[in-house]
Amino acid sequence: MVVSKSSVRAGCGGGRPIRHDVVSDARILPREVERRPHSTTSGRRRGAVGTHVKLTRDYCAGREEVRDLMKAMATSSLIPSSPPRGIKRKADQIEAPRRIRALHEDVVNKIAAGEIIVAPVHALKELIENAVDAGSTSLEILVKDGGLKLLQITDNGCGINTDDMAILCERFTTSKLKAFEDLTSIGTYGFRGEALASISHIAHLTVTTKTADSSCAWKAQYAGGKLAPAKPGQSADPKACAGRQGTQITVEDLFYNVPTRRRAFRSASEEYAKIADQVGRAIANELIEFELSNAQYGFKTEGLVSNANYSGKRTALLLFINHRSVESSTIKRAVEHTYSTFLPKGGKPFVYLSLEIDPARVDVNVHPTKREVNFLNEEEIIELICGDIRTRLGKVDTSRTFMTQSLLSGGKTPTISKAATMPEESDVTPTTSKRPATAKAGTQKPYENNLIRTDAKSRKITAMLPQAQRGSSPSRGPVSDGMEYEYTDKEHTSCRLTTIKDLRASVREDMHNELTNIFANHTFVGIVDERKRIAAMQGGVRLFLVDYGMIAAEYFYQLGLTDFGNFGTFRFSPPLNLSELLAIGVAQTKALEPNDPNFDWDEVVTTVHAKLMSRREMMAEYFALEISEEGELLTLPLLMKGYMPSLGKLPNFLLRLGPHVDWTDEKGCFQSLLRELASFYVPESLPPVPVKGEVEHEEIAKRRDELRRAIENTLFPAFKARLVATKPLLKGTIEVANLKGLYRVFERC
Repeated sequence: MVVSKSSVRAGCGGGRPIRHDVVSDARILPREVERRPHSTTSGRRRGAVGTHVKLTRDYCAGREEVRDLMKAMATSSLIPSSPPRGIKRKADQIEAPRRIRALHEDVVNKIAAGEIIVAPVHALKELIENAVDAGSTSLEILVKDGGLKLLQITDNGCGINTDDMAILCERFTTSKLKAFEDLTSIGTYGFRGEALASISHIAHLTVTTKTADSSCAWKAQYAGGKLAPAKPGQSADPKACAGRQGTQITVEDLFYNVPTRRRAFRSASEEYAKIADQVGRAIANELIEFELSNAQYGFKTEGLVSNANYSGKRTALLLFINHRSVESSTIKRAVEHTYSTFLPKGGKPFVYLSLEIDPARVDVNVHPTKREVNFLNEEEIIELICGDIRTRLGKVDTSRTFMTQSLLSGGKTPTISKAATMPEESDVTPTTSKRPATAKAGTQKPYENNLIRTDAKSRKITAMLPQAQRGSSPSRGPVSDGMEYEYTDKEHTSCRLTTIKDLRASVREDMHNELTNIFANHTFVGIVDERKRIAAMQGGVRLFLVDYGMIAAEYFYQLGLTDFGNFGTFRFSPPLNLSELLAIGVAQTKALEPNDPNFDWDEVVTTVHAKLMSRREMMAEYFALEISEEGELLTLPLLMKGYMPSLGKLPNFLLRLGPHVDWTDEKGCFQSLLRELASFYVPESLPPVPVKGEVEHEEIAKRRDELRRAIENTLFPAFKARLVATKPLLKGTIEVANLKGLYRVFERC
């Protein structure tokens, strides 16, 4: 009977010895021995791990039998002379100290290779860095079985000299360092000379290279850091072959001689996904280019960052300092914090950042793998970079992309539509773009309650109303405001006022994502009530009633912020007298408000007139509201071409500029004046449509027809293109029907 070392040790209680290792001769345990699975409770009590061995009553009836059994085994030659684990050793049984030996070179190289090349993606990263250092502008990557079976990279770099191929895969061989002092000015990706050496110890490595002055390419195989013959009996020297300029490195059977590491990979598809993530995703259309330099801190940076349309599961930060790939948790956290105000919750950005710093300010010898570096004024530099990224995101991200179902009859192909967000500068024009879908349409039949049954060419709700309620002209058709437009050569000015930027930012922060998406993809149904200014629109499978007066007020306010300082103009010919307009406004106000005998309305006209005359230069520069020195109104700002606000509201608009505008604070002045201007542009409330037999005034009928066409063909398309639906607009939007809910009702009937 033979028992392996430390296979038996004394039990701690219950009279049951505990076995851990495998017994080489099964005859020690007859059929009475019973094995039972490990119990969490008993294992915690006895300190045992693994499988418990229970001896039947015939073999150990109690503690005395166990002690006798252990004494008999100790006196026999069944176990080694050293006591088992858990038993106190005697002085004469202490082992002599083991000798320290140097590991074999092959073992050292494999250990080092395992630390550098953890997975196929790490091998690819090292090879890409070497290719870029060689001046490559094009890379071709071939992967099989997630890189475990084959990993091949071909570049068009400078190539490798034939004389250098003998030591190409030896450790600590590099063309980028000569002395330790060179570390102070390192400007390459890799310089330790361990990438190819590590790969050659754990894979079959083939290198084919050609330099510009070579007449042919040279091919060599490597194993264990040395040149190896392609077949047994052949020479290991590089062989001449056909090839193009550059280097091709082929890695086959990665970790073939490290079976433990090879078995640790779950699937080839998972490793392939990591490789695909390493070489970049399809985000080329969502990247913003930026550059920044600062002489005070001695740095220059350039890079590419994703806009608000891209949102990944984790942050992809490609950071290069002096053209070397490094990592920085500080920069990563700062970038994530910057994007937190632009991306949805949980969304992460893609950032490529190349930072050039004076080498004297950088210490690269602070990490064993040289993955991290330290540099002076780190916090100040990071703050400048994140501030520039934040500014450029505000300038460029004028739209966000949403997936919606096609409105075509029977269409199942998703399309891309864009809902505008508040831009940082007024020179950015939001556009609507569509991209072909890459995903295949599903073959499963969709449920009817999920179909969007709308068509932009179908009849509106007004077409079903009686002729008297519809008006004399059809709702469809081009909008004509009766104005003649002239184009001037006025140059566009960029607004750099901090107050305007803060107002734009407050709109973005107050955005309601779902409501903005609904307006960006809605279908106009029709005007429901012109007196209460209510219209119906469809968003997806839901029907909404919206207060288009409230929506228009917010839209024109945002338009004023976007085009601040760059408005078009309405020019009056002849000019209008400002005092007379203010007097008309006072008369209108007196008719609507109770008359206070102690209130001097004449003084109101004088005070407001003086205030507007004193601010006329500012209003002309920023708001295109020109008043002559003689007190004549020359122009009004033109916010939207094709839509004319009601001039009947002009006197009241000018009168309200006196008491309702905060003229003492810059930010408050701009905000309140833009709100008053937006209120002036809001479509006015019209009286109810006359019943059959009544005749409507010609001017009212004409204005009703103009408003109907403007609301359907100008305002709501503008809402769809660039409205940022803020949270207060929820009060003006009511859901009245839901197709899914209607199906439930019909199913119960």
